[in-house]
Amino acid sequence: MKRFLKILKIVGIFIVAVLVIASAAIYFSGPRLPGAADETIDAALKSDLPELIKGQTGYVHPENTSVWYESIGPNTKAKGTILLFMGIANDALGWPQRFIDLLVDSGYQVIRYDYRGTGMSDWMPEWQQSPYSLSDLALDAKLILDALNIEKAHLLGLSMGGMVAQAFAIRFPKQVLTLTLMMSSGDILDKDIKGISKQTTIDLFKIALKYGIFPTEKNLIKLHIAARMILRGDADYRIDVKGTAEQVLYNLRKRNGYNPQVSRQHQAAVSRSGSRYEQLKQLKIPALVIHGQKDPFVPIDHSKKLASVLSDCRTKWFENMGHDIPPDLYDALVTELIKNFEQNPQ
Repeated sequence: MKRFLKILKIVGIFIVAVLVIASAAIYFSGPRLPGAADETIDAALKSDLPELIKGQTGYVHPENTSVWYESIGPNTKAKGTILLFMGIANDALGWPQRFIDLLVDSGYQVIRYDYRGTGMSDWMPEWQQSPYSLSDLALDAKLILDALNIEKAHLLGLSMGGMVAQAFAIRFPKQVLTLTLMMSSGDILDKDIKGISKQTTIDLFKIALKYGIFPTEKNLIKLHIAARMILRGDADYRIDVKGTAEQVLYNLRKRNGYNPQVSRQHQAAVSRSGSRYEQLKQLKIPALVIHGQKDPFVPIDHSKKLASVLSDCRTKWFENMGHDIPPDLYDALVTELIKNFEQNPQ
């Protein structure tokens, strides 16, 4: 019996040691947050939140599912409509507010929506029994245009959102004026191109553990800031700590917060979509492909191949950009976008 107890004690000490080491590894993992980040976050926690929903909101209901959208228009007659598609596991508020404001101030109506599984849209608890595809997410956007009586729009998709925008253009080409794809892919599983960075995926998983085990408001803000820093890669630009804090708090306090299952849902939707290269070759739509040369997540070769299969396409590679929209490049990006929109104005 004494020997047995001694073995149990040794095993217990070993388990505790492993847990301590693992906890320490998680605690010290991830990037160091920007200087004064804690002070900025604390100020945001104590301050009144700015209103981030400024336009007309509503829902469409595909297949007994509720999908939320917002339409933001300029003060004058709109030059056209821009339909936004955000990246994986992000809701409509993932688009930086100042970036949205610049597009609206340029005279365009801007529509953004919460994908299934995010924000104010249905979170799809039965998604494994009834999985949805990128084409389904594109159909949701089509129904939003129909609800707003909009015949045609400029499509702007970021990362996975670029894949949804492609699915929209393939399925509803007559409703597309122009197509802009940022840091995206025509086939993320293309065996001829290096895939999504496994190391970046691991780094994102580590900070999810670090800040997500105790998901306080402050920790969730830090999680989003750290994720932006990881996706920035080797690019050198500031992270908008205040804007990120306000966006996270707005989601937590005034919307439905964040769905921990949505990343798996969207990954499954991407995996089921397959290659779009052959279908994209048939499109006759003015296109712009944008990518950051320091993207640590989706290799730029995906955008280069994507551009090569589009019949009417120009490219813009930003040297100091990772897998994110840098605040310092908002103006330059909007300039490039408008050039593309003017290829086929409404």
